[in-house]
Amino acid sequence: MTDSHTPLVLVLGATGFTGQSIVDGLLKSGGFRVAALVRPASESKPQTETLRTSGVEIRPGDITDAPAKLREVLTGVDILISTVPVSAYILGDQKEIFRAAKDVGVKRVVPCDWATPGAKGLRALHDKKLEIREFVQELGVPYTFIDVGWWMQLSLPLPARSTTYMKAKTYEIFGDGSNRLLVTDLRHIGAHAARVVADPRTLNHAVMIWEDEPTQLEAHEIGERFSGESESLKAQRQYVRMFLLGNVAVLETHVSRCIQVQADEALQWISEGKAELARGVTTPEVVLKVSWNLYMYSMYILAENTLENAKRLGYLDYRALYPDVPRYTLEDFAKEFYTWENPGKVFDRFG
Repeated sequence: MTDSHTPLVLVLGATGFTGQSIVDGLLKSGGFRVAALVRPASESKPQTETLRTSGVEIRPGDITDAPAKLREVLTGVDILISTVPVSAYILGDQKEIFRAAKDVGVKRVVPCDWATPGAKGLRALHDKKLEIREFVQELGVPYTFIDVGWWMQLSLPLPARSTTYMKAKTYEIFGDGSNRLLVTDLRHIGAHAARVVADPRTLNHAVMIWEDEPTQLEAHEIGERFSGESESLKAQRQYVRMFLLGNVAVLETHVSRCIQVQADEALQWISEGKAELARGVTTPEVVLKVSWNLYMYSMYILAENTLENAKRLGYLDYRALYPDVPRYTLEDFAKEFYTWENPGKVFDRFG
């Protein structure tokens, strides 16, 4: 049972993949009252009604509203958690509501991160997130930055019945597959985040949430073992070599010739993809051109999505903070994943 003394959390983007997980985790923790910012045009949508029936207070508004309206929306809010859609424009739009949060005395803001750690200079969207972090720190509002690694839902080879256009991408193994990567079940992000934002030790820190750190080859072996399609999936493995040779990025697969891309040409190629997205061209090919390949480069060339790298960047280790949290592995997840009718559905968010 919650009362008026229970902290109130306002969630931005509550109907998205991560937002739904956050809302669910906060509610199940029993330690928070939960509100969601919903555009007036979406108040009558089924997703909004689902939030209402689960006990979430609906606050009409938009992060692009005038400062006075944003301050009104934030009345009584203790914690502001952002899971807005990930685009350079929308990420930048968080600034005004963070300013309003400082004005009304919000005790903690959590900007939209929820992905893999990394340094500046490679992934444009990640750079925008880091820019928002710097803005929050300069603003002086209390904060917690949270990343969660790579989703388990994106980490396993898909079975034959999957119809997602990205199925072939799940058969790729980069290098010898020995790179480790932090992974978290999307459905568990909210439960972990609820614990983080209730903890005074995480105030004004970045936290790395993670559940397992398999190698990519181990992930494929787990998939082959629990999918019931061991030989088929093993036969479809596509080894991809990606490495740096001076200032030249080199990509090679066992079925294609070596492709060398000068660094400045690669940046131009990515820039063209961003321009297409900005014009509203959101075909899967364009999205992959910009987002997916940069994530692959970050994880498998630079090995940024590791616990070692997260600690080097200053993150607190979630599992060290909460050693009582039961271990949940990619193998545990795979046992359920391959029973789903459409285990590749989550990939379609990239299209």
